[in-house]
Amino acid sequence: MTETGRILLDPTAERTAATRELAKRPGSLEGKIVGLLDISKARGDVFLDRVQEHLEQRGMRVERFKKPTFTKPAPIDLRHEISTKCDVVIEALAD
Repeated sequence: MTETGRILLDPTAERTAATRELAKRPGSLEGKIVGLLDISKARGDVFLDRVQEHLEQRGMRVERFKKPTFTKPAPIDLRHEISTKCDVVIEALAD
C-alpha cells in the first residue's frame, strides 16, 4: 500500500506484490519538457495527440516517443533518450 492509500498492481506476473515508492512529482509542469510515450497499443497515439494539444496550448514543450512493441519493455536506448531529454513522462496505455 502506498502513502496515498492506493494499491498498485504490477502486471508482470509477480507472485507477491513488490513494494515500490512513487516517483517524485514536480510541483508544476511550467518550464518542464514533457515526454509522451506511445507503447504501440491501438489508439494510444490518438490519446497522446490530444494530450499534446492540451500541453502545447498551455505553452509546454513536448517530445514524442514510441516503443517498437507493447509486448516488451522499452529498449534501453529509448529509455536513455527519454531520460536525457525529458523532465516528466506520460505513457499511453490505450486499446
